[in-house]
Amino acid sequence: MNPLIFSMIMTTVILGTMIVMTSSHWLLIWIGFEMNMLAIIPILMKNYNPRSMEASTKYFLTQATASMLLMLAVVINLLYSGQWTITKMINPTASIIMTLALAMKLGLAPFHFWMPEVTQGISLSSGLILLTWQKLAPLSVLYLISPSINMNMLLLMALASVAIGGWGGLNQTQLRKIMAYSSIGHMGWMTAILIYNPTMTLLNLSLYIAMTLSTFMLFITTASTTTLSLSHMWNKMPLITTIILTLMLSLGGLPPLTGFMPKWMIIQELTKNQSIIIPTIMAITALLNLFFYMRLTYATSLTMFPTTNNTKIKWQFENTKWMTYMPPLIIISTMILPLTPMMVLLD
Repeated sequence: MNPLIFSMIMTTVILGTMIVMTSSHWLLIWIGFEMNMLAIIPILMKNYNPRSMEASTKYFLTQATASMLLMLAVVINLLYSGQWTITKMINPTASIIMTLALAMKLGLAPFHFWMPEVTQGISLSSGLILLTWQKLAPLSVLYLISPSINMNMLLLMALASVAIGGWGGLNQTQLRKIMAYSSIGHMGWMTAILIYNPTMTLLNLSLYIAMTLSTFMLFITTASTTTLSLSHMWNKMPLITTIILTLMLSLGGLPPLTGFMPKWMIIQELTKNQSIIIPTIMAITALLNLFFYMRLTYATSLTMFPTTNNTKIKWQFENTKWMTYMPPLIIISTMILPLTPMMVLLD
């Protein structure tokens, strides 16, 4: 893609998200979503082939439907309240339709079907944008309307997302699909706590973006797209492979890594609010995520594939360019669990 065109498209994507995050007028929010959606499609189709074309079409249809529902909710709310202001979501029907539209944009269950398919059909760099930046706008709107959301419906979708994020990833060999199901699970955790403590949703989102960003950047460095290619990397680049596996375990929420912190704090917050069954179910289903990450780690690090290369110290000369910019992100993604008491002060 022409660098000038690419920079214009990326500027539009960023501008669309920023308009959504900074607006208090429903029409401006809708315009921001549309700008973002129409600009992201050329990025998804960057490597033009039938798979990326199909993924982009699925993404467009899903997001266009969600935008239509969002505008329907805005119009219903306008008829009842006469207000375009985002905080004046007083009609329960409008609130439910708005929540469904934002769930569809985020890929929350039961509207999650598009996410693994779209993520698998696009390149790793496009997948990185889809699973990180594209979450900011819908979550910021959910954050703003959280006082008027139907709590039972949101909790039900959150529980379903955590469960599907675990079950869906069990049978996958494609790393992009594994990351997509992981994203669905993480969105479930974020929306479960949104009603009780929106600040904790932001903490979880920040850590999720840091962990996903680190993992995808190392996938791009090693050109790994399947569990088999990741296993072969163990012979060539054991250091990078070890870091990738540690990051994935962190994404799964294994103590004492960073990913355990938001889960721990969310379970604690839910139990403080006399909700015992929901965090119990979420903790049990989160073990499914951890299981497939552990299985991946086991298969990769404890098996040495046959090789005709007799130079066993070749890994000492592996590409180390990534070490100039990745260490801070890797430290944040794996080692900040001891800072949990500081995070409690955010409440």
